[in-house]
Amino acid sequence: MHVPDGFIDAPTSAVTGVVAAGALAVSLRGARRELDERTAPLAGLVAAFIFAVQMLNFPVAAGTSGHLLGGALAAILVGPCTAVLCVSVVLLMQGVLFADGGLTALGVNITDMAIVTTVVSYAVFRGLLAVLPRKRRSVTVASFVAALVSVPAAAVTFTLIYAVGGTTDVSIGKVATAMIGVHVLIGIGEAVITALTVGAVIAVRPDLVHGARGLRQRLRLRVNGALVDAPAPTAPVAARTSRRTLWVTGLVTSLVLAGFVSFYASANPDGLEKVAHDKGIDKKEEKHAASGSPLADYGVKDVSDARLSGGLAGVIGVGVTVVAGSAVFWALRRRRSDDVSPVNTGV
Repeated sequence: MHVPDGFIDAPTSAVTGVVAAGALAVSLRGARRELDERTAPLAGLVAAFIFAVQMLNFPVAAGTSGHLLGGALAAILVGPCTAVLCVSVVLLMQGVLFADGGLTALGVNITDMAIVTTVVSYAVFRGLLAVLPRKRRSVTVASFVAALVSVPAAAVTFTLIYAVGGTTDVSIGKVATAMIGVHVLIGIGEAVITALTVGAVIAVRPDLVHGARGLRQRLRLRVNGALVDAPAPTAPVAARTSRRTLWVTGLVTSLVLAGFVSFYASANPDGLEKVAHDKGIDKKEEKHAASGSPLADYGVKDVSDARLSGGLAGVIGVGVTVVAGSAVFWALRRRRSDDVSPVNTGV
């Protein structure tokens, strides 16, 4: 759902840019509360994993493909504010290095793919956890539903933005029907990927999954005829693997997905591309400002072998994203440490 330059007019793009900037500022403050020395390294890895999986377009229907958006996955693993930053880092890397998603449309893409998917999915996720049994399986089920809902929500948001600032005269009803219809199907793929990933992480390190915090049902005791909550256990949650092992495994998985598996991804246009072509909303699409990038279109310039070119581009993308994301989250963690460090209060 990467919106190119030219789909949305300049005033609307500017407004969404302001919205995106405001949301990023709020998310930077919120992420400082969500991240600690255990989870900050995972956030950079989540960004790299989302980049890798977004290269894996899967077939949907009628010559259309889809790919992960990642807002729900990131929100459940590392928290909603950190998730907005994770997806935004991915979108920035894709736009600047790979000419994927317009630079003037960056505000549109961050608003749609980072903010809306995260807010909607995390609200649905928390709402479901409030009524489901407090078990690990409930986190996986809630993850599936939250991710499923987040994709058509993003399609609705794009339709509304297009209704305000679209550059072509196309019936909004037709755009809405086509966008929502195909993205409901894409949402199923998003839900499967999200649930499998969350389930895999929670199986080995439930203590690192933001959405699984406080999962255990509190024991209640009867005291003087009244039920009261028993003190929470002080023993840490047993971990099946170390943080370093989890991080290395996740990075290797991301490199393999982007560097090898991506070659076998569907070549069909994604949901937005297909709708744009069929309905004619791409008539004023502009050439990408980074179209001359050595990595444009997810290939390495001057490498003639398509498999090698795409694989190298994927590996470079994962590497750049994990470095950029880790730098952001490391800085936020340091800032949090500075904020909570003791100060001299003597007079």
